Amino acid sequence: MDRLETPATIAMAQRARALKARGEQVLSLALGEPDFPTPAGVIEAAHRAALDGQTKYPPVEGTPALKAAIIRKFARENGLAYEPSEVMVSNGGKQVIFNAFMATVNPGDEVIVPRPYWVSYPLIISLFGGVPVFVDCPEESGFRLDAAVLEAAITPRTKWLVLNFPNNPTGATTTRADLEAIAEVLRRHPRVHVLSDEIYEHLVYDGQAHVSIAQVAPDLKSRVLTLNGVSKAYAMTGWRVGYVGGPAGLIRAMASIQSSSTSGICSISQAASVAALDGPSGVVEVMRETYDRRRRMVVGALRQIPQLTCAMPLGAFYVYPGIAACIGRTSAGGRLIGTDEDFAIALLEEQHVAVVHGSAFGKGPYLRLSYATSDEILVDACGRIAMFVAGLT
Repeated sequence: MDRLETPATIAMAQRARALKARGEQVLSLALGEPDFPTPAGVIEAAHRAALDGQTKYPPVEGTPALKAAIIRKFARENGLAYEPSEVMVSNGGKQVIFNAFMATVNPGDEVIVPRPYWVSYPLIISLFGGVPVFVDCPEESGFRLDAAVLEAAITPRTKWLVLNFPNNPTGATTTRADLEAIAEVLRRHPRVHVLSDEIYEHLVYDGQAHVSIAQVAPDLKSRVLTLNGVSKAYAMTGWRVGYVGGPAGLIRAMASIQSSSTSGICSISQAASVAALDGPSGVVEVMRETYDRRRRMVVGALRQIPQLTCAMPLGAFYVYPGIAACIGRTSAGGRLIGTDEDFAIALLEEQHVAVVHGSAFGKGPYLRLSYATSDEILVDACGRIAMFVAGLT
C-alpha cells in the first residue's frame, strides 16, 4: 500500500470540488470525461433490458450478447478476428489493465511505458512489484514512440510494452509506419507482450485513421492485448464497461482473477454497451467533430500566450502545453512557481481553473487540459490562464 498513490487527475478534481464546496466558481479541465449525454438509443436499450428481467448475476467474462458485439466490433473496425474465449468484459478499462498485470507481473518484471503516460499504468505495475521503465516521447517528435528508443529500453526482464495511442495525456497518435517499426523491434524480442490501450481510437483528427498493432502485425496477435471500452467514444464513463481481446490463456487467467474480485459487470450496462457498439456511428462522429473544433479553438488560444508552447494534438481530447518559461517566476498571489505542480495549484487557487500538472504524467513542465467540456467554459478557462500567466513576475 505504500506504493499506491492517489492518481493526480483524481487529486486535482478533489481540490476543485473542495473549492466549489466553499462557493467558488471553478472551471475544471482536469478530468477526461465527455460532456455529452449518453446516446438515447443506448439508454433505451438499458431500460428494455431491465424491463425484460436482465437483472441477474451475469457471466464473469461478459454476457454472450456483449461478447458477440465486441467480436463484431473488432472485425468491423480493426480487422481483428477473435473467438468468444478470446474476449472479456471488465469494470472499465482500468480493471482490464489490473487483471492483466496481476495475472502476469512478478516482482522485478519490467514493463515499458512511453512517457508521458496515463497516471494509472505505473501505479498498477508497481502494486504487483513490477518495475515501470519509462521511454521518452518528446514534444519535438509529436510525443510519438521511436522504435530505436524502445529497443534500447528492452532488457531480459522486460515482460510488457504498454501502447496508448491516441494518447492520454498528449493526444499523440501513431502512424502505420510507426507501428510497423515497433512491430519489427518486437519480433526480435519474442518474450515481450503488448498492452495496446485504444480507448480513444474514434477520436482522431486531420484525416487520420486509427490502426491497431495487432492489425498491422498479425504475426504478433498472440501476444497482444487490445483494450477498449465504451466510456470515451459513447459518453458512457459512468456505465463502467471496458473490454479486451487477446490470447485465450491470458483471458482465462484474467477472468479467474475477476471472478474472485468483482465477478461479472452490471448486466444493464452490458446491454447498453451492445446497443452502443452495434448502433449507428453518426452519434460518435458528431462528438468527434465537436472535439475537433474545440481542439483547434483551445490550441489557438493557448498559442496566443507568449510564455506557453502548445503542440497540436492529433487525437483524444487533451492538450499538453509546455510552461517552461513560467518556472521560477512568482504569481500575482505571491506563490513561487518552482514546478508545474506549483503552477497548477496556484492557477486553481487564484483563477479557479483546474488542470493537471504534466509531471504527474511523467513529463514536466507541462499541463494537461481536457477540452471535453463546453465552449463557454473553454473560452473562459483559456482567458483565465492568460491572465494568470500575464500576472507572473
